[in-house]
Amino acid sequence: MPEPLSLLTDRFDTPIGEMIIVADHDGNLRAIEWTDHEERLQKSLRLHYGRNGFKLEPANNPSGLSNVMKRYFAGELAAINELPVRTAGTPFQREVWRALRQIPHGTNLSYGKLAAQIGRPKAVRAVGLANGSNPIGVVVPCHRVIGSNGSLTGYGGGIERKRWLLEHENKHQPAHLTLKLT
Repeated sequence: MPEPLSLLTDRFDTPIGEMIIVADHDGNLRAIEWTDHEERLQKSLRLHYGRNGFKLEPANNPSGLSNVMKRYFAGELAAINELPVRTAGTPFQREVWRALRQIPHGTNLSYGKLAAQIGRPKAVRAVGLANGSNPIGVVVPCHRVIGSNGSLTGYGGGIERKRWLLEHENKHQPAHLTLKLT
């Protein structure tokens, strides 16, 4: 039996709740979650790496990732743009997650437009499911995807966190990129 993947975890406070990050020893972000949804994080890790395919070890700011996240929450939005991520997931999910990282801070996109952007305009529901199973929220910004009517649709961390993240990004954008939320 292969050795379980050793993953490092850290917890830190944000303006909208405590967050936990999961990183590998190479400095890649593997998962991120709000601690009030830690059970969902564990389930996702088991799904992607197997029940006995990983072990978690507490660490202090692994590879500087926690500090980068704190900079984002302090208003330095671009800090997270170049964070190295390494996710499991299907090829389709990873394609959607790559596309999510292309949505600029302070902007949003509908599920339909995201599906069209990846060349699968009829895969709106599949894009929504991939978006919902994203293991690296905020960095892979699933919060920037909204309903076709402009409504704030589901977000694993809760609609209020989604609203806060969009407002935070809007507030820290140059004036010509600001977005009005209704």
